[in-house]
Amino acid sequence: MSAARRPLKSLGQNFLVDGNVIARIIQAADIQPDQPVLEIGPGRGALTGHLAGRAGRMILIEFDHALAAWHQDQLKDNQRVKVIDADVLKVDLAEIFSETPRKWNVVANLPYNISTEVLFRLYDVHDKLARMTLMLQKEVGDRLAAPPDCSAYGVTTVLLGLWFDISRVFVVHPGSFHPSPKVDSVVLNFIPLSEPRADVGDENVFRSVVKSAFSMRRKTLANCLKSAEFSKQVDCGELLETCRIDGRRRGETLSLEEFAALSRLLTQYLRKVAT
Repeated sequence: MSAARRPLKSLGQNFLVDGNVIARIIQAADIQPDQPVLEIGPGRGALTGHLAGRAGRMILIEFDHALAAWHQDQLKDNQRVKVIDADVLKVDLAEIFSETPRKWNVVANLPYNISTEVLFRLYDVHDKLARMTLMLQKEVGDRLAAPPDCSAYGVTTVLLGLWFDISRVFVVHPGSFHPSPKVDSVVLNFIPLSEPRADVGDENVFRSVVKSAFSMRRKTLANCLKSAEFSKQVDCGELLETCRIDGRRRGETLSLEEFAALSRLLTQYLRKVAT
């Protein structure tokens, strides 16, 4: 098998081929001596060799069985590298990161069709991470940096913003890939925070509040919350009134702090109901 075989459209494969972009991503990843590294979707290995030369321990997750086998053959003499032939959405990331007490760097050129799902899975293991350097579709990256009260602001903005400092490194144009995608990409750095930006009470409740608020973007916040599962246990109108949030607003207008206030109070209400 050759790594040069044709990219599979069914897997959303766009292989990075621009040496300058590769060098800038490696620099942005800032791999420290002996640091463990996870690469998601290594593809033809544009980044892999550079990362493997720096990492103390490295794990690759590749969904394409042929490419996974190729990487296993190429890296068979490097005992510090392990290749996992699997779908990253079905792998237990917490188990992978438990291999070492050191915090992990994650580097990935994420397929556009699963990038949001992967972000949510990485959000769940934020406490195991030292840094993430991810290439995403520019539209997705714009959402992560969006301020309240704009169309790009959404669930990923609020959830990832709770636990990460997110910064744009640079934009990558279609010509840096084969085949060339129809849109620009962007490389972002995610630096985990030692504490969340706001006290949200129960994080599962927080996630539920945020997802509910954006579930029907054209509807008011009051109507969105009324359709949430927790509305069967609490008075959402009272919840909003106590937090001094106008229920006629839409979810995209709320700041992280306002979502946190709703989540804290809802956490209290649900605990009272449970007792």
